[in-house]
Amino acid sequence: MRALVFTGPSTVEMDDVAEPEVGEDDVLVHVRSAGICGSELHGVRTPGFRVPPLVMGHEFAGVTDDGVPVTVNPILSCGTCDLCRDGLRQVCRERRIIGVHLPGAFAERVAVPRSALHKLPEEMSWEAAAVVEPAANAVHAWRLADVAPGARVGVIGAGAIGLVCVLAALTEDTASIAVADRSPERRRMASLLGAATVGGELSGEFDVVLDAVGTGETHEQSVRLLRPGGVAIWLGLADAGAGFDATMLVRTEKRVLGSFAYTDDEFARAAELVGGWGLGWTASYPLESGAEIFTDLMRGGSHPVKAILRP
Repeated sequence: MRALVFTGPSTVEMDDVAEPEVGEDDVLVHVRSAGICGSELHGVRTPGFRVPPLVMGHEFAGVTDDGVPVTVNPILSCGTCDLCRDGLRQVCRERRIIGVHLPGAFAERVAVPRSALHKLPEEMSWEAAAVVEPAANAVHAWRLADVAPGARVGVIGAGAIGLVCVLAALTEDTASIAVADRSPERRRMASLLGAATVGGELSGEFDVVLDAVGTGETHEQSVRLLRPGGVAIWLGLADAGAGFDATMLVRTEKRVLGSFAYTDDEFARAAELVGGWGLGWTASYPLESGAEIFTDLMRGGSHPVKAILRP
């Protein structure tokens, strides 16, 4: 079958690969849509967490052999440890991720555990289905923030994760949402989706700041702009530097929480939400164009915000 393969640093290539091995507890999913994630762009530039050769793709949907439309929770856990028993499968010490540790969905077909399937409504578009996984990240981040109605919310970064954070926050009773991004086009999209203010940087004071970029600079901004007692949620993974004076947390009782993924309930909630969201910031391309699209985004291209590959 055809697949987009991560073959080496900064290199992805279309190639013919072996058909998936379908185990006794697995289901073969015929991929209909697979989103390119910013973490994959970063991972190809700086291999480590993802090791080539690898078929990536963890944001995806498709149909089973009997035609059932499904999306897939790509996080696989042991299911028996203390964390899994407490409903925290996403931080299981033994977790594996489809598209990272196992072959993913930048391909015509992928084998996944039956337990990872989530049935979709027949009327959901494949573009919306591919956004369920990133949307689940936003639902989780918002729940971690645990903010009161009327909270002042800042979002740093209007890429796909930043925009779904805006949409998730708008689902709640927030007073105002400010979005910062260097791209005028992405700022325009955030405004169209409902952000009250947009700009190159955040200004003012916030109850919660969601950092969907993850550099030392944005980490520093996310903490500095919080009110005393506020919370910064870090979702971005651009670099490892913390970037701020930690004594600020002590003196003002600000909090910083990491947000890696989502619980099963949050994944299901995301599947309920995305069908009603504006998704004009996504664009679909044939899988055969995957190497060109992926490479352009990896080299700094900003359009589209979310590229979705369609086998």
